[in-house]
Amino acid sequence: MSIQTAKRLETVEEYYFSKKLREVRALAASGKPILNMAIGSPDLDPPKEVVQAIQDALVLDGAHKYQSYQGLPELRQAIADFYNNKYQVALNPENEILPLMGAKEGIMHISLAYLNEGDEVLIPNPGYPTYTSVTNLVGAKPISYDLVASNGWEPDFEALSKKDLSKVKIMWINYPHMPTGASGSLEVLKKLINFAKNHDILLINDNPYSFILNDTPTSILSIDGAKDVALELNSLSKTFNMAGWRVGMVSGSSDKIEAILKVKSNMDSGMFQGIQKGAIAALHISDSWYSEMNAIYSQRRELIWELASVLDCTYDKTATGMFVWAKLPNGINAMEFIDTILYENSIFITPGDIFGSNGKGYIRFSLCVTMENINKAIKRLQVEA
Repeated sequence: MSIQTAKRLETVEEYYFSKKLREVRALAASGKPILNMAIGSPDLDPPKEVVQAIQDALVLDGAHKYQSYQGLPELRQAIADFYNNKYQVALNPENEILPLMGAKEGIMHISLAYLNEGDEVLIPNPGYPTYTSVTNLVGAKPISYDLVASNGWEPDFEALSKKDLSKVKIMWINYPHMPTGASGSLEVLKKLINFAKNHDILLINDNPYSFILNDTPTSILSIDGAKDVALELNSLSKTFNMAGWRVGMVSGSSDKIEAILKVKSNMDSGMFQGIQKGAIAALHISDSWYSEMNAIYSQRRELIWELASVLDCTYDKTATGMFVWAKLPNGINAMEFIDTILYENSIFITPGDIFGSNGKGYIRFSLCVTMENINKAIKRLQVEA
């Protein structure tokens, strides 16, 4: 007997990395010495204080019970303190912060809270593919807006204003930007706030990379009037090497947080208390953590630049974040190129195409790779050359 799936599945495909990694794992299982340089999953450990905090939390009274849908009060307070100390943003921990099981779930929760079937959503091209897939899953319509190198990977507001925006409900932005590493600026964030106000659009900044190789961590909520039209997603995954812990948060005005909580409270039964205790420890970590982590990423980035040069790619040395976005020589198809590298050199790199049409001709390297393995990749490609 065959049960027909929901029509919404016709609007999406399996996530690229979910599908491609099966192929990569099969190659590794066959004996290929695969070097995975594609995934932004931190290979470094979380702070020792964080690991100790979750260990200590396992024996606390109530540690294994259901937890509050809004998270521990002390976690929300730690997030508020973090935003105040790092971004100079004042948030009320009672009603302007909602902890999440990873920022990725926040994309779905926000979309379910605000989008009706037929609503339109502005999505960056290139950009995180989940913005598009979630928009499709909830029955809304994704409308891409161009980000291009010649404009610093920032929106073209003149072009945006010429679009029919009457059905647009949400606009996704992501600075520091993934995959390009464009840092964004207070000026462009101010323009985005004004744009959202002028067109009655909910603006959402997805901000997990602000502390990776970035000297000026910024929150869109630091801009006057931002809470009127903006939400911000953030995460502990990249900043504290806690990707598998699934800890994120969404922040904004109390009415918007209340709307998202209506969805979230029907989707899970609260975050494990021990993970929340670990998150609190991470958010209170000393500033030396950031400098030590970035010293490692800086060294790795230098080697990745060398690797990209071996492949005759060009790249922007002012870019920030956990990746190196590199342009292939003109005329080279990135999808075919990465498969050639994978099968001939056992190196897995991300093709820019998966991030949108403006990613064609680009490839993306992760910095979550040891110096040893980056050097191995360089040697393999130099021998091939």
